[in-house]
Amino acid sequence: MGWWEDHVVPRVVDVALGNAEVHELRARVCAGLKGRVLEVGFGSGLNIRHYPPDVESVTAVEPSEVAWRKAGPRLRDTPVDVRREGLDGQRLTQPDASHDSVLSTFTLCTIPDVDAALSEIRRVLRPGGRLDFVEHGLSPDPRTAGWQHRLTGVQRRVAGGCHLNRPIDELLRRNGFEIEHLETFYALGPKPFGYLYLGWATAG
Repeated sequence: MGWWEDHVVPRVVDVALGNAEVHELRARVCAGLKGRVLEVGFGSGLNIRHYPPDVESVTAVEPSEVAWRKAGPRLRDTPVDVRREGLDGQRLTQPDASHDSVLSTFTLCTIPDVDAALSEIRRVLRPGGRLDFVEHGLSPDPRTAGWQHRLTGVQRRVAGGCHLNRPIDELLRRNGFEIEHLETFYALGPKPFGYLYLGWATAG
Protein backbone atom coordinates (compact mmCIF):
# COMPACT_ATOMS: atom_id res chain seq x y z
CA MET A 1 0.00 0.00 0.00
CA GLY A 2 1.09 3.60 -0.59
CA TRP A 3 1.45 6.47 1.85
CA TRP A 4 -2.14 7.65 1.35
CA GLU A 5 -3.63 4.22 2.00
CA ASP A 6 -1.24 3.48 4.85
CA HIS A 7 -1.57 6.70 6.81
CA VAL A 8 -4.59 8.74 5.68
CA VAL A 9 -7.33 6.25 4.83
CA PRO A 10 -7.35 4.51 8.26
CA ARG A 11 -7.73 7.85 10.02
CA VAL A 12 -10.50 9.00 7.68
CA VAL A 13 -12.37 5.71 8.12
CA ASP A 14 -12.10 5.94 11.91
CA VAL A 15 -13.88 9.31 11.82
CA ALA A 16 -16.27 8.81 8.89
CA LEU A 17 -17.55 5.42 10.09
CA GLY A 18 -17.55 6.27 13.77
CA ASN A 19 -20.58 8.55 13.93
CA ALA A 20 -23.83 7.85 15.78
CA GLU A 21 -25.73 6.63 12.71
CA VAL A 22 -23.07 4.07 11.85
CA HIS A 23 -22.79 2.94 15.47
CA GLU A 24 -26.50 2.12 15.41
CA LEU A 25 -25.87 -0.14 12.43
CA ARG A 26 -22.85 -1.69 14.13
CA ALA A 27 -24.93 -2.44 17.23
CA ARG A 28 -27.58 -4.17 15.13
CA VAL A 29 -25.16 -6.32 13.17
CA CYS A 30 -23.13 -7.33 16.23
CA ALA A 31 -26.15 -8.38 18.29
CA GLY A 32 -26.15 -11.97 17.04
CA LEU A 33 -22.46 -12.72 17.50
CA LYS A 34 -21.50 -15.57 19.80
CA GLY A 35 -18.67 -17.85 20.76
CA ARG A 36 -15.40 -17.49 18.92
CA VAL A 37 -15.69 -14.61 16.46
CA LEU A 38 -13.52 -13.77 13.47
CA GLU A 39 -13.68 -10.09 12.53
CA VAL A 40 -12.45 -9.43 9.01
CA GLY A 41 -11.40 -5.81 8.57
CA PHE A 42 -11.18 -5.08 12.29
CA GLY A 43 -10.02 -1.53 11.58
CA SER A 44 -9.65 0.70 14.63
CA GLY A 45 -11.96 -1.41 16.77
CA LEU A 46 -15.17 0.54 16.27
CA ASN A 47 -17.24 -2.61 16.80
CA ILE A 48 -15.71 -3.45 20.17
CA ARG A 49 -18.30 -1.54 22.19
CA HIS A 50 -21.07 -3.54 20.52
CA TYR A 51 -19.84 -7.08 21.21
CA PRO A 52 -22.62 -8.91 23.08
CA PRO A 53 -21.98 -11.00 26.22
CA ASP A 54 -22.10 -14.24 24.21
CA VAL A 55 -18.82 -13.36 22.49
CA GLU A 56 -16.01 -15.42 24.04
CA SER A 57 -13.08 -14.19 21.94
CA VAL A 58 -12.35 -12.24 18.77
CA THR A 59 -9.77 -13.01 16.11
CA ALA A 60 -8.97 -9.70 14.42
CA VAL A 61 -7.81 -9.65 10.80
CA GLU A 62 -6.48 -6.19 10.00
CA PRO A 63 -3.74 -5.14 7.55
CA SER A 64 -3.32 -1.53 8.71
CA GLU A 65 -0.78 -0.79 11.43
CA VAL A 66 -2.27 2.69 11.88
CA ALA A 67 -5.77 1.30 12.41
CA TRP A 68 -4.48 -1.28 14.87
CA ARG A 69 -2.66 1.38 16.88
CA LYS A 70 -5.80 3.52 16.97
CA ALA A 71 -7.68 0.51 18.32
CA GLY A 72 -5.39 0.43 21.36
CA PRO A 73 -7.57 2.39 23.83
CA ARG A 74 -10.67 0.45 22.79
CA LEU A 75 -8.84 -2.83 23.24
CA ARG A 76 -7.70 -1.83 26.72
CA ASP A 77 -11.27 -1.02 27.74
CA THR A 78 -12.91 -4.30 26.69
CA PRO A 79 -13.06 -7.52 28.72
CA VAL A 80 -13.21 -9.55 25.48
CA ASP A 81 -10.03 -11.38 24.47
CA VAL A 82 -9.15 -9.78 21.10
CA ARG A 83 -6.09 -11.04 19.26
CA ARG A 84 -4.73 -9.89 15.93
CA GLU A 85 -4.12 -12.97 13.82
CA GLY A 86 -3.69 -12.25 10.13
CA LEU A 87 -3.38 -9.32 7.76
CA ASP A 88 -5.24 -10.55 4.68
CA GLY A 89 -8.87 -11.61 4.45
CA GLN A 90 -8.11 -13.38 1.18
CA ARG A 91 -5.69 -15.78 2.93
CA LEU A 92 -6.84 -16.53 6.44
CA THR A 93 -4.44 -18.38 8.71
CA GLN A 94 -7.13 -19.91 10.94
CA PRO A 95 -8.00 -23.64 10.80
CA ASP A 96 -11.09 -25.01 9.10
CA ALA A 97 -14.36 -24.74 11.08
CA SER A 98 -12.61 -22.87 13.90
CA HIS A 99 -15.09 -20.02 14.48
CA ASP A 100 -18.74 -19.74 15.45
CA SER A 101 -19.30 -16.32 13.89
CA VAL A 102 -17.67 -13.99 11.40
CA LEU A 103 -18.21 -10.23 11.41
CA SER A 104 -17.69 -7.95 8.41
CA THR A 105 -18.55 -4.26 8.55
CA PHE A 106 -17.75 -2.05 5.56
CA THR A 107 -14.98 -4.46 4.55
CA LEU A 108 -16.07 -6.54 1.56
CA CYS A 109 -15.95 -3.43 -0.61
CA THR A 110 -12.18 -3.07 -0.18
CA ILE A 111 -10.82 -6.62 -0.51
CA PRO A 112 -9.34 -7.04 -4.01
CA ASP A 113 -10.40 -10.68 -4.46
CA VAL A 114 -13.69 -10.70 -2.60
CA ASP A 115 -14.58 -14.21 -3.80
CA ALA A 116 -11.36 -15.57 -2.28
CA ALA A 117 -12.15 -13.79 0.99
CA LEU A 118 -15.69 -15.18 1.15
CA SER A 119 -14.40 -18.67 0.36
CA GLU A 120 -11.93 -18.34 3.22
CA ILE A 121 -14.61 -17.04 5.57
CA ARG A 122 -16.80 -20.01 4.71
CA ARG A 123 -13.87 -22.35 5.34
CA VAL A 124 -13.16 -21.09 8.86
CA LEU A 125 -16.81 -21.04 9.93
CA ARG A 126 -18.08 -24.15 11.63
CA PRO A 127 -21.00 -25.91 9.87
CA GLY A 128 -24.04 -23.75 10.47
CA GLY A 129 -21.86 -20.84 11.59
CA ARG A 130 -22.98 -17.34 10.74
CA LEU A 131 -21.54 -14.38 8.86
CA ASP A 132 -23.00 -11.11 10.16
CA PHE A 133 -22.49 -8.15 7.87
CA VAL A 134 -23.26 -4.55 7.08
CA GLU A 135 -21.77 -3.42 3.80
CA HIS A 136 -22.38 -0.79 1.18
CA GLY A 137 -22.80 -1.97 -2.38
CA LEU A 138 -24.64 -1.94 -5.67
CA SER A 139 -28.04 -0.27 -5.72
CA PRO A 140 -30.93 -1.84 -7.68
CA ASP A 141 -31.86 1.61 -8.99
CA PRO A 142 -30.35 1.94 -12.51
CA ARG A 143 -29.58 5.63 -12.18
CA THR A 144 -27.81 5.22 -8.84
CA ALA A 145 -26.02 2.10 -10.05
CA GLY A 146 -24.80 3.99 -13.10
CA TRP A 147 -23.20 6.60 -10.88
CA GLN A 148 -21.71 3.85 -8.72
CA HIS A 149 -20.05 2.26 -11.74
CA ARG A 150 -18.72 5.62 -12.90
CA LEU A 151 -17.43 6.68 -9.49
CA THR A 152 -15.86 3.38 -8.40
CA GLY A 153 -12.57 4.06 -10.19
CA VAL A 154 -12.06 7.31 -8.28
CA GLN A 155 -13.36 5.80 -5.05
CA ARG A 156 -10.85 2.96 -5.26
CA ARG A 157 -7.97 5.42 -5.58
CA VAL A 158 -8.95 7.71 -2.70
CA ALA A 159 -10.61 5.23 -0.31
CA GLY A 160 -8.23 2.32 -0.03
CA GLY A 161 -9.57 0.19 -2.88
CA CYS A 162 -13.24 0.65 -1.96
CA HIS A 163 -15.75 -0.48 -4.61
CA LEU A 164 -19.17 1.17 -4.66
CA ASN A 165 -20.70 -1.36 -7.04
CA ARG A 166 -20.39 -4.81 -5.51
CA PRO A 167 -23.67 -6.79 -5.29
CA ILE A 168 -23.21 -8.13 -1.78
CA ASP A 169 -26.13 -10.57 -1.84
CA GLU A 170 -25.03 -12.13 -5.13
CA LEU A 171 -21.45 -12.44 -3.88
CA LEU A 172 -22.59 -14.27 -0.77
CA ARG A 173 -24.81 -16.71 -2.65
CA ARG A 174 -22.25 -17.59 -5.29
CA ASN A 175 -19.73 -18.40 -2.57
CA GLY A 176 -21.95 -20.93 -0.84
CA PHE A 177 -23.73 -18.82 1.77
CA GLU A 178 -27.43 -19.02 2.50
CA ILE A 179 -28.81 -15.59 3.36
CA GLU A 180 -31.17 -15.88 6.31
CA HIS A 181 -31.87 -12.20 6.84
CA LEU A 182 -31.25 -9.22 4.60
CA GLU A 183 -32.22 -5.57 4.78
CA THR A 184 -31.30 -3.10 2.06
CA PHE A 185 -31.70 0.65 2.35
CA TYR A 186 -30.09 4.02 1.70
CA ALA A 187 -28.15 5.74 4.43
CA LEU A 188 -24.88 7.56 4.96
CA GLY A 189 -25.26 10.51 2.60
CA PRO A 190 -25.41 10.59 -1.21
CA LYS A 191 -27.11 7.58 -2.75
CA PRO A 192 -24.15 6.22 -4.73
CA PHE A 193 -22.17 5.99 -1.50
CA GLY A 194 -24.91 4.89 0.84
CA TYR A 195 -26.82 1.85 -0.40
CA LEU A 196 -26.44 -0.67 2.42
CA TYR A 197 -26.86 -4.41 2.89
CA LEU A 198 -27.37 -5.54 6.51
CA GLY A 199 -28.03 -9.09 7.59
CA TRP A 200 -26.59 -12.50 8.21
CA ALA A 201 -25.88 -15.65 6.23
CA THR A 202 -24.97 -19.19 7.19
CA ALA A 203 -22.24 -21.37 5.79
CA GLY A 204 -23.59 -24.43 4.02
